[in-house]
Amino acid sequence: MSQQSRHVTTLTGSKPVFASDGGTIQQLTADDFGILRRLSIKRIVLEPGAIREPQWNVNANQLAIVVSGRVLVSTLGNADSFSSFVVEAGQMYHVESGAIYHIENVGDEAAVVIAALRTGHPRHFSLQDSFSAMTDAVLGNTYDLPASAFAAFDRAGSSQISRRTGAADIPSTAGLPNARLFDMVGQVAPLSYPYGSANLARKQFWAALEDISMYRLRIADTGMREPHWHPVTAEMGFVAAGNARMTILDPDGSLDTYLLEAGDVYFVPRAYPHHIENIGGGSLDFLIFFDQPTPGDVGYRATASAFSREVLSTAFEVPERDLPQFPLTPVDPLIVARPNPVDPVG
Repeated sequence: MSQQSRHVTTLTGSKPVFASDGGTIQQLTADDFGILRRLSIKRIVLEPGAIREPQWNVNANQLAIVVSGRVLVSTLGNADSFSSFVVEAGQMYHVESGAIYHIENVGDEAAVVIAALRTGHPRHFSLQDSFSAMTDAVLGNTYDLPASAFAAFDRAGSSQISRRTGAADIPSTAGLPNARLFDMVGQVAPLSYPYGSANLARKQFWAALEDISMYRLRIADTGMREPHWHPVTAEMGFVAAGNARMTILDPDGSLDTYLLEAGDVYFVPRAYPHHIENIGGGSLDFLIFFDQPTPGDVGYRATASAFSREVLSTAFEVPERDLPQFPLTPVDPLIVARPNPVDPVG
């Protein structure tokens, strides 16, 4: 078993790219985690009263879930489309590339946000840096004000996270339905079994998604994510809770098996076979991001139903009479029961 794998690393254990008394930002990009393609991930912690300054992503749409706490998100997008809404724990928000947005903790506890971007090399601009790039005269002309009106602006650079001085200003419309908001915690799981469930944030359920999606998988210790592959979809997973073992097969025939724990991030390139099994005593909670709005997969279970027993006998070099009695499976179940004991960990 490979404990040091190119497919997995830690997010919560990584060095913050920003830290202050207002919060921290940790991230994994293709520069830090070389296997990443078309996806990267951030963990943002905002203390009560903290604000993630307005910014915009240059080259990627963003999909985020509030793991804990309560945040206010405000965005201004193309053609002056503005929205401001509150995101509770378990809910998600989407920000399109180029739209300026801010995140603000409006609760009484620390807010934790896990955000995925649809690029391995994210780039962004901050509101403060973008204003600092212009002279006082240019800013004055923009707002019909004298240049001296901007003399007090700090041009030392972006602070990223700071604390507000007063109470949160939550618009009265912040609780209204919003196309950029998705109530994942309120969704009746489209896939539910006695041994696990899957909530699905994909285009079928959230029209705002164009090139990214997320599944939240919960797998009991009596269940397992069956071996499968995604024909045109890469997969980046964050372990929110639990302990798991994962196996990935590379095209050169090498097998990579490793352990996962809370705070880890793994990446599976397109079409690589892999599986996930619960090896702990509690439930697994996985946030899995995809680089397509509607991820698809091919599972081992349905694969065995797609070919005749004669073909399978030849492929496996096993007499037909000795083949298992594969159950007819026209549609893969995503999560399967685990009646057999877990293989020894070692």
